[in-house]
Amino acid sequence: MQLRRTKIVATLGPATSSIEDLRGIIKAGADVVRLNFSHGSAADHKQRAANVLAAAHQEGRHVALLADLQGPKVRVARFINNKVHLRAGQEFILDPSMDSESGTEQAVGLDFPELANDLKNKDILLLDDGRIVLEVTSIEDHKVYTRVQVGGPLSNNKGINLQGGGLSAAALTDKDRQDLLSAAEIGVDYIAISFVRSAADMQEARALLQAANSSASLVAKIERAEAIEPNTLDAIIQASEAVMVARGDLAVEIGDAALVGVQKDIIQRARQLNRIVITATQMMESMIESPMPTRAEVSDVANAVLDGTDAVMLSAETAVGDYPSQTVAAMARVCLGAEKHPSILRSSHRLDVPIDAIDESVALGAMYIANHLQGVKAIVSMTLTGATPLLMSRLSSGIPIFAFTPVAATQRRVCLYRGVMTHAFDSENIDNAAINQIAINELKANGSVEDGDLVLITKGDYTKAHGGTNTLKVVRVGNNIR
Repeated sequence: MQLRRTKIVATLGPATSSIEDLRGIIKAGADVVRLNFSHGSAADHKQRAANVLAAAHQEGRHVALLADLQGPKVRVARFINNKVHLRAGQEFILDPSMDSESGTEQAVGLDFPELANDLKNKDILLLDDGRIVLEVTSIEDHKVYTRVQVGGPLSNNKGINLQGGGLSAAALTDKDRQDLLSAAEIGVDYIAISFVRSAADMQEARALLQAANSSASLVAKIERAEAIEPNTLDAIIQASEAVMVARGDLAVEIGDAALVGVQKDIIQRARQLNRIVITATQMMESMIESPMPTRAEVSDVANAVLDGTDAVMLSAETAVGDYPSQTVAAMARVCLGAEKHPSILRSSHRLDVPIDAIDESVALGAMYIANHLQGVKAIVSMTLTGATPLLMSRLSSGIPIFAFTPVAATQRRVCLYRGVMTHAFDSENIDNAAINQIAINELKANGSVEDGDLVLITKGDYTKAHGGTNTLKVVRVGNNIR
């Protein structure tokens, strides 16, 4: 049986609110569930998180919780009749002084009064994910006068992007700060920060988490043009445990033509820096209303897998779609299909880079042995924090990595690591001479290995020590193992 290495993130919503619905998407293959803090109350998210853990327990699975903060999305206000139609060539004013409910075809209010400070004449504004294009003609008293280049319908609260990036809205709003504390209280495993501009945004979020005594991992959403500048991107990645290629707003700011190359660069750089990477937005959007994906969507998901992404994410498809469990199952099939391609079994990760840490040298040594020694069928990493399996997962392989750990939070955290499977295992009360044999017996009992297979085992001499992995052993299933 082929084990799927690429993980699936499914967003929760009305279509996946009951335990029965959650069991459906978990059974179909969801590894991580996303709580979208752009919608719903803290109480709603708390109940959903409890339902997820209950459903996962009933399915015999571990599933990670990801809280996604709304961020400072710059939006137009509301229109008197909820929608207007803008014509190419007409003038249109963005006026922060207008009443927020009084928009017309001539002008509309803003939720970001400082917009005018970030603009100059001839700047291009992209509204509603680029469907409406405005050129700035003048700025007076914080009013932004524009001429419509590409018209069409514009409805309430649609987003505004500046082509090329550069809007100064801070990544963390007051709402985000409160939501971060709510997410920490819920006990989520990951918290995603939206519209990150620099490493400083992640450092601020980290300080808030630490003050809340939370050990949640941080995900930086890359969706601003300024965030992809190489030095800025590296700093953001290094300030985070994971990054998300949030292709919606990012594509609007940098253009569709540049997106594919940028996606590949972000995935590659995150892996090089030993961080997790998620690819998101419209991956199977047609399945909101259709039981089958399009061929283009299949190719999109498969190419993200071939690029080396740790996870692919579903948004509206599982939050409000008609076929949430079928969508997860379809995505799982595509991931499995892409993972059969031999190109993703090759890796030159850190071949030319000196290694300073013992645990990293053991982790990478295990992966090179796994990829070159005939007969290796599994890797066992005995871990408390998940650090060693993470390092292993940065090197491409077709060999499953089993994170043996007694820590429930680690079991959930590794659900986002490519190629890593979690396994509950408490070695503290087991005689050291018997640990390896017992671990192999458990793999054999669940059908992961059989007599004659080779298994690699990594562990540390000292229990409860972060980064303490210092031992690598190759054993043959069926032999007397010590």
